[in-house]
Amino acid sequence: MYQKYNTEALVLGSRETGESDRVYALFTKDFGLVRARASSVRSEKSLMRYALQNYSLANISLVKGKRGWRAAGATAIKTASGDVRGVGAFARISELVLRLIHGEEANEYLFAALSEAHDALMREKCDAFGMIEIVCVARILYTLGYISNEALSTALFTHTAYTGESLLEAETMRDKLLSSINKAIAETQL
Repeated sequence: MYQKYNTEALVLGSRETGESDRVYALFTKDFGLVRARASSVRSEKSLMRYALQNYSLANISLVKGKRGWRAAGATAIKTASGDVRGVGAFARISELVLRLIHGEEANEYLFAALSEAHDALMREKCDAFGMIEIVCVARILYTLGYISNEALSTALFTHTAYTGESLLEAETMRDKLLSSINKAIAETQL
């Protein structure tokens, strides 16, 4: 008998396999980046298909089998809705995470940064989509060791909130942040 794990997960992307299955790229709170197969999720009677939409936040039940992870159930916490610019920004962030992270490793700071960015970008009334995306990308690169806190001399990396104060601080150093982000992404060679 396999053990079932319940955790929060951000759906970073998915791809179709077989007749009605789908493989999801999930960034989980407890396991980091996980690729999990969901059986019959594309059929009309599937209850998980709505909870596991791309760029949504969900509570998910996972089972680790001999051939990898399987999704055993899911309920949506927050779907990808709101302004199209916010969903697009989170899609670009998800693509970057999938390019940079390979393998399972829990990272609480990174999960908090991604889930708070998700929450901020999916709000109905948000005017700072670009700034939230820049700060989130900088936090991702900082967590993975591509940007040092000392190089930027900012308090943006001591927390994961996307509040007015932190976004104002980021706005004052926008050029420096963008330069560091572009340099770090170029150094990854991905």
